[in-house]
Amino acid sequence: MDAAKRQIVFINAAHVLTHYGLLVLATAVLAIMLQEPAMFGADYGPILALGTGMFVLYGLCSLPMGWLAERVGRPALLTAFFVGTGAAFVAAGLAPGPWALAAALAVAGAFSAIYHPIGTAMLVDAAGERVGRAMGVNGAFGNLGVASAPVVTAFLAASLGWRWAFIVPGVVSIAIGLLWWREASADTAKAKAASRPFPPIPPEVVRRAVIVVLALAAVSGLVFNGFTLLLPKLVEERLAGSPELLPVIGALAFAVTLCGGLTQFTVGRMIDSRTLKTVFMPLALVQLPGLAALSVLEGWMILPVAALLAASIFGQVTVNETMTARYVAPALRAKLYSVRFFVGFLGAAVANPLIAWLHGATGGLGAVIAVLAVAGAVTIGCALFFPNRREELRPELWAQATPAPARPVAAE
Repeated sequence: MDAAKRQIVFINAAHVLTHYGLLVLATAVLAIMLQEPAMFGADYGPILALGTGMFVLYGLCSLPMGWLAERVGRPALLTAFFVGTGAAFVAAGLAPGPWALAAALAVAGAFSAIYHPIGTAMLVDAAGERVGRAMGVNGAFGNLGVASAPVVTAFLAASLGWRWAFIVPGVVSIAIGLLWWREASADTAKAKAASRPFPPIPPEVVRRAVIVVLALAAVSGLVFNGFTLLLPKLVEERLAGSPELLPVIGALAFAVTLCGGLTQFTVGRMIDSRTLKTVFMPLALVQLPGLAALSVLEGWMILPVAALLAASIFGQVTVNETMTARYVAPALRAKLYSVRFFVGFLGAAVANPLIAWLHGATGGLGAVIAVLAVAGAVTIGCALFFPNRREELRPELWAQATPAPARPVAAE
């Protein structure tokens, strides 16, 4: 295995830890209510709201990452991600009260912000010609983090206590960080990308693609984070019936989100042989009716609908990240990923307090899901506006699509 492939292994591991860590509280809250009500209270909404700072900093801190990467290097930032996030989660598990838990989670969010703009740019550079496949595999690893967070957190919280649900992944992250620190002497992914020329894409096509990427980032961040955060509570309210059934809730949430992981792997392979729009459009059309149905369904019927939504939402992530790889030159890619994830995670940050507030105001999740359905309608508009160019699959054709510069007329 060469150095670039080893980097991909660590990048995939970082993706698992990023999404796993962001969702620990979503399930741990159900154990905190039962195990330490005197310290943290017994209400779902206020405890879940302690994670708001984590998602806010997760979005805000992604913005300067492209700038930081130019100064300290991408490998050094990835080391900071592993060690900093891990230490913050250990601190969360040792928190003596609500404010300490909120502060530790906020620090974890700040370090977690490193992964997407930096890790995704490194992945694209290391992937070579098969970006779609690499994105699909990477997305499946990220979804593994999403899917495993409820079931592993539920198991640790039920068997060892909710604090170990934070400490264990924190220690794992630090250990992987130390291994990466020994590995990362140079950014071999960037060196590999430098040997491949980027095609001359017409500026108006790039602008159209970038507009869609940024508009989509805002709504997809809200839908992705909102769906993954509310899933354990949705299963508990509509199906399991009691927060004491933590292992059952975690297992059902895992089964639903596993569908998303399988879709990401499939979508990644499809992208390498199809234009992005032809893959994106069917995925976008699922979200509005699916979320509308989920807002009113009860009982076992929520599982197939939630699984279909997971396939659409997670599959779309792979498409979104490949958009930047296909339409933006490598020199600007890390910076655009920083802006894209900043916009996306601002949308994601809204999900936490939105769920807490609407759940408290209405006593259920129906209103929250209805709001997500509106965002699903915007996603359809983005899919319609995105360019559908055959040059994506044959980059050498971009030279024919780009007008030649006008030659100056010689004076007589």
